[in-house]
Amino acid sequence: MKNLELSQIFYSISDLLEMQGLPFRAIAFARVARVLEFLEKDIEEIYREGGTKALMDIPGVGEGIARRMEEFVKTGEVKDYQKLKRKCPVDLEGLRAVEGLGSKRIKILYEKLKVKNLKDLKKAAQAGKIGKLEGFGAKSEKNILQAIDFAAEGKGRFLLGLVLPRVRRIIGELGKLPQISRVSMAGSIRRMKETVGDVDILATSSKPKEVMDFFIGMPGITKVWAKGPTKSSIRFRDGLDCDLRIVGKESFGAALQYFTGSKEHNILTRRIARKKGLKLNEYGVYKGERKIAGETEEGVYEAIGLPYIAPELRTNTGEIEAALSGKLPKLVNLGDIRGDCHCHTNWSDGSQTIEEAAKIAQKMGYQYLAITDHAGFLKIAGALDEKKLLKQMAAIDKINKRLSGIKILKGCEVDIKKDGELAIKDEVLAKADLVLAAVHSNFKMTKRDMTKRLVNAIKNPFVNIITHPTGRVIRKREEYSFDFDAVFKTARENKTALEVNAHFKRLDLRDIYIRKATDAGVKLVINTDAHNSVEFSMMEFGVATARRGWAEKKDILNTRSADKLLEYFGGRTSE
Repeated sequence: MKNLELSQIFYSISDLLEMQGLPFRAIAFARVARVLEFLEKDIEEIYREGGTKALMDIPGVGEGIARRMEEFVKTGEVKDYQKLKRKCPVDLEGLRAVEGLGSKRIKILYEKLKVKNLKDLKKAAQAGKIGKLEGFGAKSEKNILQAIDFAAEGKGRFLLGLVLPRVRRIIGELGKLPQISRVSMAGSIRRMKETVGDVDILATSSKPKEVMDFFIGMPGITKVWAKGPTKSSIRFRDGLDCDLRIVGKESFGAALQYFTGSKEHNILTRRIARKKGLKLNEYGVYKGERKIAGETEEGVYEAIGLPYIAPELRTNTGEIEAALSGKLPKLVNLGDIRGDCHCHTNWSDGSQTIEEAAKIAQKMGYQYLAITDHAGFLKIAGALDEKKLLKQMAAIDKINKRLSGIKILKGCEVDIKKDGELAIKDEVLAKADLVLAAVHSNFKMTKRDMTKRLVNAIKNPFVNIITHPTGRVIRKREEYSFDFDAVFKTARENKTALEVNAHFKRLDLRDIYIRKATDAGVKLVINTDAHNSVEFSMMEFGVATARRGWAEKKDILNTRSADKLLEYFGGRTSE
């Protein structure tokens, strides 16, 4: 949990430094914060084993940042952060949640209009004051006003990718207790919903008091809402609430099914039970007074006449009907993925070399990895031009000759211009194994124009995959508007795949669009968009999102070998 806490502190330090006009120091903290989000080993353990020297082995960590990490491990605080916060006159976290507002713009708004928080921002926008500022304008003011409400909607919810590692650590610690025989997460986090309001954990124990004493004594807790023999509730430093319930062994499966939800799914399962003359609740399935199931979830579903339904499907979107008719999808699994088709290296805005990325992918059991650095006009991401892209392709050819056990595919993530044309010439794209195309600018186009833009890009004969197709950033930026039916139709006709971007801040395509896309015959690719070594582990979030969208192995192209993948796109097979 310390990794996640420190990650958020470093992100905040980055924002505060940027407001002070120190961009290079800000970038350094942001890079380390990104690494910490998915660092598998706890920094406390790393420090215990090797001190500050071991901390400096973490990608991007220099002596100064290592010293702050050491301070955090020892005291739970970073004094520099507290000093920077005290000096900052605005609610930086709240304002940063508004799309289009970075630290520099927030600084301008404070200096010119004394905007300190969302309330001040909305008041200034409604009064037409923001549009008059240099660098903003009427259009920007309108977008900010729309984004304020969007930012407010996400308040009180936490990104799955930040919460899940923490919950797994909690469950791991609880699982080590001799007093506990079974423990599992439940609720929306078990359904792998993209944001989580709070956390539910279930356990069985013969000594619940000792378990509850341990639970409420965990580090990072700021509030104990309740403590009892069967349920305790706590709040962590970042505001996340967590409940632990102790249930009987004979009822664990029924409780897991009940507390996993969703509420709508549970209403339907109880209705089915009643039609069969049964009663279903969190304690079990009953026929009269006799309990006939409850110890396992599989037994609960079987008792009411249903096959087991995966947690990701329990959303009342047709899963009960599919189960009754024997048409539940055979969902894609993480182990089905044979390669990652979207990652960045230090040729653009990644922190890893090509060879380092390939070796990480190989450790994950992949057969291939596509190197897809930014190409075109996205200067902030260090986008490559034609000359540099060709140079990188030549470098990949040389590395492929040295490496064994994994194939590196030559690719790029090319910018899509406003008219749908690509920012790299076709004759250069023709030399790549895979071409990914992305919208990285002009997000506020009309629905008609954005549809035309995407359709034109898809029709380019060298484009294989459209990355993060709706452009959304969860709780930060809304998806741009376009005609999904038209885009799906064009993608199917041109054998262009759509990406399920696995980064927990994107998860784009969303689950509802994944289902529509596969129903329309569109193929998908699940990619991590990894910019550093730890982000390769985000593949599971993409797979979970695909599962929530009812996707099967046959729908996902990177469950195929490299040759079969490239064969689908009509390109040359790997040598």
